[in-house]
Amino acid sequence: MQRLQLGNSGLVVSQLCYGVMPFGTGVTGQTMDRLYCAFREAGGNFFDTAHCYCFWIENGHGASERALGELIRRHGGRDDIVIATKGCHPAVPPHYPRPDRFISPQALASDIDESLQRLGVDHIDLYYLHRDDPRMPVGEIVEILNAEVRRGRIRRLAASNWTVQRIAEANEYAAAHGLLGFDASQPQWSLAQLNQREGADPTMRFLGTDDVRWHERSGLPVVPYSPTACGYFATGGLKSAAAFENAVSRGRLERAKVLARELGRSVNQIALAWLMSHPFAVFPIIGTKDPEHLADAISAADLRLTGEQCRWLWGA
Repeated sequence: MQRLQLGNSGLVVSQLCYGVMPFGTGVTGQTMDRLYCAFREAGGNFFDTAHCYCFWIENGHGASERALGELIRRHGGRDDIVIATKGCHPAVPPHYPRPDRFISPQALASDIDESLQRLGVDHIDLYYLHRDDPRMPVGEIVEILNAEVRRGRIRRLAASNWTVQRIAEANEYAAAHGLLGFDASQPQWSLAQLNQREGADPTMRFLGTDDVRWHERSGLPVVPYSPTACGYFATGGLKSAAAFENAVSRGRLERAKVLARELGRSVNQIALAWLMSHPFAVFPIIGTKDPEHLADAISAADLRLTGEQCRWLWGA
């Protein structure tokens, strides 16, 4: 699997990132080891987890970070592995209580303390703010994060579910003050079109056309979650119909099927390749629990599409 530098971070990461949210809960024992080792053997070194995973499952809070730490200790190779975790998530009552100011210095320090302890490491390579708090000026947030960088507990910074406008403001402030800014953004993004749903979490961000154009201009890397629309392309549109089933998504799915047949690839690989064929660096987060699905995704890492193919898939 090809490795690329993550923007200006100095971190060299595999083209695919493995999202280990279900590790320690939905994935355990030999299956967890098999998935981890298969990813590593293919050249994968980029892993994504979060402080809040998986509070919604009984005894699941912190399980993902603990499982990843255990795997790294047992299998070795820490110096070759890039650990990305997220903190400063707002409250989700009653299972995940948080302070109102969830990006305060105290909240950030506490989240990092717990993540380091669970992972069993002395620093985190890439630290995301899981959500934004628009009540806070971006300069204040950048200062809080850089204080933790100076402590040596986190190396580089990233933003999850932030708008491109706030990321741009934060990075402008960082550049003007000689501080580290965000090296990557982690929004939801895929070839499918997400339906507007009543009751959906308003703090989660889906990358839109204008956002993509901003990334093309800025060159800021994207590490998207749900890159195959929660299995929409892997299952032929059946699994996630409520979230992604609409005329636009169906048209893109059908075109992806045509291109998959022409190239001798799976539809899922076409959806991943569409992301990785953008003019800025994209590192899709694959979160599968199935070894066959993992192997299929890994096989997409070397596939690049032409601009004409990407536009045709999109329906432009």
